[in-house]
Amino acid sequence: MFEILLITGSTRSGSTNTAALRTAREVAPDGVRAVLHEGLADLPAFNPDDDVDPLPPAVAELRGRVAAADAVLFCTPEYAGTLPGSFKNLLDWSIGGTELNGKPVAWINVAADGRGDGAIGTLTTVLRYLTVDLVEPACGRLFVPREAVGPDGLVEDSGIRDGLREVLRTLAGAA
Repeated sequence: MFEILLITGSTRSGSTNTAALRTAREVAPDGVRAVLHEGLADLPAFNPDDDVDPLPPAVAELRGRVAAADAVLFCTPEYAGTLPGSFKNLLDWSIGGTELNGKPVAWINVAADGRGDGAIGTLTTVLRYLTVDLVEPACGRLFVPREAVGPDGLVEDSGIRDGLREVLRTLAGAA
């Protein structure tokens, strides 16, 4: 079974980014297991002095999940033209470890056209710094309007669901 770790850049309970990843988990194609990391808000502020064993528990859990995954898919909102601070903090904790180095990764942007480009630009820069295997055919925009998210927190639109399944299939196939 090919495992893809899904990492949201949002701590907001009603986030369309997190809804997209929850839905990706539900529609994963055969042979792919999608696991959602839900510990973004639990990470302490990055301090290089704390990047030693024993790691803070939330950091150890994150790094363990990244290490266990065959690939990673990111989905983040944009705050003030760039990555949310909490998500950048997650990425900063990733720099001290080697779990992402060479790992196939992709991103999706669920914002409307013309929005989210600053966050994706910054994310791409950081990912290249981390020397990941950026699977560009699996990266892209897949707009998720708020009204497409049902009361269960999942995207109901079949076209979006198909798009999410294809992103996972492409990421797994490229890895």
